Amino acid sequence: MTPEPPSGGHDPATTHHRVPVLALSGKAGDPIVLPLAFSAPVRPDLIARAVVAAQSHRRQPYGTSPTAGLRHSVEWSGKGKGVARTPRLMDSMRGAQAPNTVGGRPAHPPRVDRIWEKKINRKEARLAFASALAATRDAKLAAARGHELPHGLHLPLVLADPVEEILTAGDARALLDRLKLWPDVERARRGTHLTSSGRARRRGRVRRTPRSLLVVTSAPHKARGFRNLAGVEVVPAAHLATEDLAPGGTAGRLTLFSHRAVETLRTRLGEATA
Repeated sequence: MTPEPPSGGHDPATTHHRVPVLALSGKAGDPIVLPLAFSAPVRPDLIARAVVAAQSHRRQPYGTSPTAGLRHSVEWSGKGKGVARTPRLMDSMRGAQAPNTVGGRPAHPPRVDRIWEKKINRKEARLAFASALAATRDAKLAAARGHELPHGLHLPLVLADPVEEILTAGDARALLDRLKLWPDVERARRGTHLTSSGRARRRGRVRRTPRSLLVVTSAPHKARGFRNLAGVEVVPAAHLATEDLAPGGTAGRLTLFSHRAVETLRTRLGEATA
């Protein structure tokens, strides 16, 4: 009988990938073994499904008022009068209340009892997460997302733990300059634009900024200096989700891990320490 694959959904015989740990100076140090999830096959279909499911869980139900379009004093003259059967205002021939009239009720309005939530199997969600992690190794996928990468960059980026102690945007920029990743932040800054007039603008979503670097830390409130850079997000490994690794369902986001974050992720995935 074929053994069941582990929680990541990958083959136990898959080879672990190794990446060097970069110092804050940009110099490569000793390599580390990545968790086995980084070697999972990339499944864009599962990644997109997991992201859509996560987005659906945040959707707020909405609907029209039960009496919308019905607040009229109308009457129906009955059949055989040579006029349409549309309800009309009292002492008038003006139609009201029916969906085909001005100010009438909506024909098929949105309802608050509609179920927006989309379900996904637990194993599929785990496989999608592992697939999104594996996609961070592919420079072609990152370039296809629009990230500006230096030539010969080895992904994913794993930095020494002092990166989590960076508390100012100036220090964060200096580090990204040494790693030649600052052009990607500039790309996100240049791409920031005002949304057109409409519902999003009325609800406070005035600006849109492209996604840039994702910084994964071992715990919350670390690497705070990266938070104010355009398009950059800082997420602890315990809260890392498929949507963080693949915004909009498109895999291959440029991701930077601290060494401790990789070990925290290894523990989260249920793997023994390498």
